Amino acid sequence: MEMNNRVGNGNSVTPMDDENPGRRVHKAIDANRYASKKTLAQGMLDIALLTANASQLKYILQVGKQHEFYTLMVTLISVSIVLQILVGVLFVVLGNLNINKEKDQRKADVINNITTGIIFVISLVNVIISGFGLDAKPALLQNLNREDIIEP
Repeated sequence: MEMNNRVGNGNSVTPMDDENPGRRVHKAIDANRYASKKTLAQGMLDIALLTANASQLKYILQVGKQHEFYTLMVTLISVSIVLQILVGVLFVVLGNLNINKEKDQRKADVINNITTGIIFVISLVNVIISGFGLDAKPALLQNLNREDIIEP
């Protein structure tokens, strides 16, 4: 390896174009590394949504059957959590595939398509959850008697 065709500050070395001195050569993107990072980022978002759904489920269970849509909300939140766990497992499988190998490319493509479809369903379920709301005031106010309200 010749040192005259590389530029560096001692810590990193940047390849230079031999035909056009002074011009840097951009390394090709490692598709496998890119896909792994993308999968990791999606996994982190999945964890954030899973945490939010767990909090919603805790709230709905605390309010109990007083909530107008208790059964529907528990069902939708549970479906969302189960689908998110499934997506998490698929992300682990996807992250372990090497898309630089031809035999893993087809598997990765199929798993990626399945994961995308499930994420779409999770999004729809969570939009519905948001539509029915988790506002505590209506559920709590229904249980108050007029005598319980203290007026100034």
